Amino acid sequence: MDFETTFGTNAPVIGMVHLPPLPGAPKAPDDATVAMREAVRRAEIDASALDRGGVDGIMIENFGDAPFYPDDAPKHVVAAVARAATAVAAETDLPLGINVLRNDAEAAVSVAAAVDADYVRVNVHTGARVTDQGIVQGKAHETLRLRERLGADLGVFADTDVKHSAPLTAEGHTAESFADTAERGLADAVIASGRGTGKAITAESLQAVVDERDAHGLDTPVLVGSGVRTDTVGDALEIADGVIVGTALKENGETTARVDDDRVADLVARADQVR
Repeated sequence: MDFETTFGTNAPVIGMVHLPPLPGAPKAPDDATVAMREAVRRAEIDASALDRGGVDGIMIENFGDAPFYPDDAPKHVVAAVARAATAVAAETDLPLGINVLRNDAEAAVSVAAAVDADYVRVNVHTGARVTDQGIVQGKAHETLRLRERLGADLGVFADTDVKHSAPLTAEGHTAESFADTAERGLADAVIASGRGTGKAITAESLQAVVDERDAHGLDTPVLVGSGVRTDTVGDALEIADGVIVGTALKENGETTARVDDDRVADLVARADQVR
């Protein structure tokens, strides 16, 4: 994957399509047909709003399915994500990414290959993390080999110190895990986030990730994966190579609300001032 060619910029703004609860999820409508129809329609509406607002790419994830399966989403979830992704791909020509929560990289790569998406997000690509789903372990060796078997030209965007988790080590997490994720795990981009959804990463922590990347002589792009707002996107792009934005683009800044065209346009306009 060529990062800049894919997005048409070396500092993309990627907008989130947070799917509502899919059929079978605890908060989904009892009628599976209704749940699927609502999820597809919502995905189409949000993707269109992101496109109109001027983002450079879209990422879909099954955000409404909490509590999430740790690393093996059942087939009905994978099928539902694929259906929603197919609808989004028909709605916009923007580069498309897939994330199957909590950490089903096999499903994400499979869906992405099926719908001709451009990249996937993997929350735990290397190492192990303690999460609300228990211990989640990276399977970079399987993910990259599956990508090759499918002949899919997909970027693997992998988190470092992923949100809603803690490292399974005696010592606190430090930025050196970047090397494992990008150099040994062969991630195409690395995502640095705050502690939770909508929570910002500090400038110091973000700079530490970039410094570690540079110290290893790597050119792997670093994306900010949470907490970016219109008033902070410029600062983020002064350090990082792109941003993934969800909550700040929603009506009233509510993560589960619909995407707000005006919020998207305002954030993109601010990003354009620094890139």
